[in-house]
Amino acid sequence: MGSEVTQRFFEAEDFSRFRELLDEETALLKKLFDEHGFSHRGNVAGFELEAWLVDQAGDPLPDNEKFLAALNNSLVVPELAKFNIELNGSPCQLTGKVFSRLHEELTATWQLCRETAATLDCQVLTIGTLPTAKAELFVDANMSEMLRYKSLNDRVMALRDGQHLKIDIEGDETLNLIHHDVMLEAATTSFQIHLQCRPDAAVRDFNASLIASAPLVAVGANSPFLFGRDLWDESRIPLFEQAVDVGERNKPRVTFGSGYVRESLYELFEENRTEHMILLPMVQDAPPSRFNHLRFQNGTMWRWVRPLLGFDFDGQVHLRIEQRVPSAGPTLKDCVANAAFYYGLVRGFGLQSRPPETDLSFGEARDNFYSGARYGLNARVCWFDGKRLREDNVRKIIVEEYLALARRGLESLNIPEEEISEYLDIIGARADGGRNGAAWQRRWIALNRGSLHDLVAAYRELQDTNEPVHSWPL
Repeated sequence: MGSEVTQRFFEAEDFSRFRELLDEETALLKKLFDEHGFSHRGNVAGFELEAWLVDQAGDPLPDNEKFLAALNNSLVVPELAKFNIELNGSPCQLTGKVFSRLHEELTATWQLCRETAATLDCQVLTIGTLPTAKAELFVDANMSEMLRYKSLNDRVMALRDGQHLKIDIEGDETLNLIHHDVMLEAATTSFQIHLQCRPDAAVRDFNASLIASAPLVAVGANSPFLFGRDLWDESRIPLFEQAVDVGERNKPRVTFGSGYVRESLYELFEENRTEHMILLPMVQDAPPSRFNHLRFQNGTMWRWVRPLLGFDFDGQVHLRIEQRVPSAGPTLKDCVANAAFYYGLVRGFGLQSRPPETDLSFGEARDNFYSGARYGLNARVCWFDGKRLREDNVRKIIVEEYLALARRGLESLNIPEEEISEYLDIIGARADGGRNGAAWQRRWIALNRGSLHDLVAAYRELQDTNEPVHSWPL
């Protein structure tokens, strides 16, 4: 959904023509898979980091148009709400001091954002769900001035026959509310990690990404407070799924998926074509080899692990995986540590002679993910220890098994030992001490008895130090 549309409303012929082009491009994609026509470059890293604009009191500030005009940086773009922005990273080969390079670029972009915000008497903050955000702020007037967002909202509500969206989340407390548009999605900001795959590794990479989602969401959870309620460790997971609910008659667009990939990632694009309604039939004047309509349809599917098509510098089509599970924040260094853990797990699983999905069913992987999202580092998950399937605390599995696996995976990419340790040690300290961003926020509230505005002020000050969250004082 990164592309803008040129119209808000569509006619029947737009849907028919889009369907024809989608069918044509999907058939061409199958030919690429059958003929092994994808770029064989792989192990390329990338990211997108979503952030909030906040005023000096710590409330959302709906002014991204003014902010982006002042910043004037092509790596920073608008998001759904006027109080959100997105920072993009340049593709980077997954070898050598890759995480330092990613961290340095992100830090440079973030510093420009901070400086620009200061000139506008506001601040930037990276956190999954902003504790001070109120549901009444998520209205059409605060939607970014881009037609694709307004058209998307129109279509989702049309598929629901105009019925309001229902949000029902049960955590430490309970949240029940009725909302009239998709704007609540804007309360769910994330750190999206990209992995460009070699075609022969894409199936194992994708399935490994699904399995890695549980420890990744547990150790990186940073969204306990939503609209004044203490809910899941990663409340943005159920909120996003419910905020873009297209109705009972249609398959969900935000989902963990329907199963492991068996033969190729083509299965997912074919599922997009046959199992899901066309949301936005934006017909474009482009050759089928650009896959504009196929990619646009895929952009209206928000799987937590999503396949992507892209193009190398020389025009070759490549396959990417977008890991959408991690929350934004707490610091840039925490974000990069989450990326290191993800890449290490995927490569570590790939080194095993037996694919992990052989021993862990898709249903178990899915249940693990939702358990990790709800309970964070206190989650109990099912895993395979090389001998038998068992259930255990995710903290214990991370410390005793997954960190070593991730280390082996990163070593296989010729990443220096000091680079691996710098970032994986952050994950280890979080897991060992039971302190992800969600745990820190809850403990700060309990110990300081402050308001959510006080929490945001303390969080913002500590975030600016770029010291990882496990070391933050309470």
